[in-house]
Formats: sequence, C-alpha cells, structure tokens
Amino acid sequence: MTLRVKAIESLLVEKGYVDPAALDALVDTYENKVGPRNGAQVVARAWVDASYKERLLENAPKAIAEFGYLGLQGEHMVVLENTPKVHNLVVCTLCSCYPWPVLGLPPVWYKSSPYRSRAVIDPRGVLREFGLELPEDVEVRVWDSTAELRYLVLPERPAGTEGLSEKELAELVTRDSMIGVAKAGKP
Repeated sequence: MTLRVKAIESLLVEKGYVDPAALDALVDTYENKVGPRNGAQVVARAWVDASYKERLLENAPKAIAEFGYLGLQGEHMVVLENTPKVHNLVVCTLCSCYPWPVLGLPPVWYKSSPYRSRAVIDPRGVLREFGLELPEDVEVRVWDSTAELRYLVLPERPAGTEGLSEKELAELVTRDSMIGVAKAGKP
C-alpha cells in the first residue's frame, strides 16, 4: 500500500497536478495539528486537573481551545464522561460526523454502514467485536453525532496510574477510547 501511495504521489507531482509543498502541509496538519494525540492531551489534562475537567464537561469547545485545538468539526462538541457504571459510545447514524480537531480523520469502520446501524441496535455486541466486554450492570449510552453536535468520550482513568505524568497518561489514551469502543490502555 505504501508503495502504491508513493507511486501515485510521484505521478501526480510529476504531471504537475499536485504541489509537493501542499502535500507536505497537509501531512503536517494531520500528523502534528489535528489527530488523536490532541484528544489524548485533553483527556490526560482532565484526569490530572479537576478544574480543567469541570470546564471540559461544562463547555468542551472552550476548554479544548485552551490547547489551541480549534477548527471545523470541533466548534460544537460535548464531552461524555465514562464512569464505573456508565459507558458512552459515539456513532453518526447519518454519515460520519466526527470531531476532527481532537481525533483527526475518522477511521474507515466509523463511516461503515454496519457500525452506524449496529451501534444503535446492538451496542454491547459491537463493543464485544472490538474486544470490550462490559459487565451487565454498566449502562451503555449511545450518542448520535450530527453536523451540529459532535461528541468526545472522556474514558475512565485506568487504575494504577496515580504516579504517571500527564504526558505518560496521554500515551494510554487511544482514538478508540475517545469514541467509546475501547477503554484507555493500562500502564
């Protein structure tokens, strides 16, 4: 796949259809300015700073903007907190509405019809397919993103992480845990 991409890129540049500087800028944007690492920093801060967590849950766009993560698909967001008794799962049943500034590009499965329909009908079954088995006493809440409102899951902080730095905590947070199909990693 990598060779194909490189071959197509080379051909497009050679023919003058694409400016290499524009490609570099696009790659830089998705590697360094948007993406799951941004969301992971937000989550880690909420885990270590109670006042930030409160601001995040009260007004997500404003709290996220404290990191400089702004832009389309992020201006109307709500953060959903997972707890020992509530697990949140995000889906967009109409298309693939997704908070790009904090999660980057949506994964292919997020946009797929099977995920979009089954997440609503059988959320526990979908979570099991992702390897997440929740106890029956945990309520699963499914949230439907729209063009007007997008969601970010604040996963539970893993046990045994009390001594970790904010940076180390961010490394435990995955895109999937911020969508709700997984839990944050363990140290």
